[in-house]
Amino acid sequence: MESEVMEIDGSVMEGGGQILRVSAALSCITGTSVKITKIRAGRSTPGLRPQHLSGLQLVSDLCSGSLQGAEIGSTEISLTPGKIHCGNHTADPQTAGSVCLLLQASLPCAVFADGPSQLVLKGGTNAEMAPQIDYTVKVFKPTMEKFGVHFDCDGGGEVMVTVNPVKELQPVLMTERGKLTKCYGRAFVAGVLPYKLAKDMSSAAVRTIRREIKDLYINIPALQEKENATGNANGIIIIAESSTGCVFAGSALGRKGVYAEQIGAEAAEMLLRNVRHNGCVDEFLQDQVIIFMALAKGTSRIRTGPVTQHTQTAIHIAEKLTQAKFTITKCDDELSNDDTFLIECEGSGAANAHM
Repeated sequence: MESEVMEIDGSVMEGGGQILRVSAALSCITGTSVKITKIRAGRSTPGLRPQHLSGLQLVSDLCSGSLQGAEIGSTEISLTPGKIHCGNHTADPQTAGSVCLLLQASLPCAVFADGPSQLVLKGGTNAEMAPQIDYTVKVFKPTMEKFGVHFDCDGGGEVMVTVNPVKELQPVLMTERGKLTKCYGRAFVAGVLPYKLAKDMSSAAVRTIRREIKDLYINIPALQEKENATGNANGIIIIAESSTGCVFAGSALGRKGVYAEQIGAEAAEMLLRNVRHNGCVDEFLQDQVIIFMALAKGTSRIRTGPVTQHTQTAIHIAEKLTQAKFTITKCDDELSNDDTFLIECEGSGAANAHM
């Protein structure tokens, strides 16, 4: 029986890789064939870039699918999914594309496989990737565990992710942030860059946070990364945890001609921006949880800051490809401000047919 094909306009809203990742993953899980047109139409280099192509190939491989139009620069692809199967799957964009974005596309699929999966994701070097991999392990992973998703990941430029399948996803309630209990992270230099840069980033970050939050435990060591470092880089990631188990992050990578102090202050400012609204997720986690809310069985509620365009895009695609229904309301309790919102989702209750 020919199933109908869901056509998706790749130029709407955020108009980038987000549409590809969410559409491909949901196509794979729901068994719905998708045709995505006008891919990245508004970008300076329209069409598929290596990291998008490699993400689509990975999803297609996970579900023994048939993928048409999959080449660099292509503005239209079609994916006809088959059965999701476990085992080893590798993605290598052969560029410093983000490993974390490859994980965003493939993790939801692997959760509905017929057994454990090993995903080998290749991407940027250890130095470039550092903040992102830290983010995946420290912020994304514990949040996924609330949905019942368990995975392990290790590695630098090549990340090995082991995913265990589930029968169905649990809905999550993240509506009370509690108070911030600690703040930690690392400022690093890799390659031949002087250690002083790491110390400068760290002390500027601590100063910036202290100006706003006086009595918080803060520990951001300065590190010189000699091993696994290919190329020269410096960067900082800062994580804050709350008494109810919410986790937030701010990060920044060094750029040519920018003082280390400014990089440290930028990361701290990003973190502060994400805790001022008293929500339970930061702006980067916000759009990543949408697909899991949409697939969960039951109602999820997540308190957050301003709803990003990435999140609105993920909701748009999730409602198109599943039976999930989302509502966004402004919070008006005494702990909220103008930037505090509640994302609520009646999940579609996707079930793993293999379990």
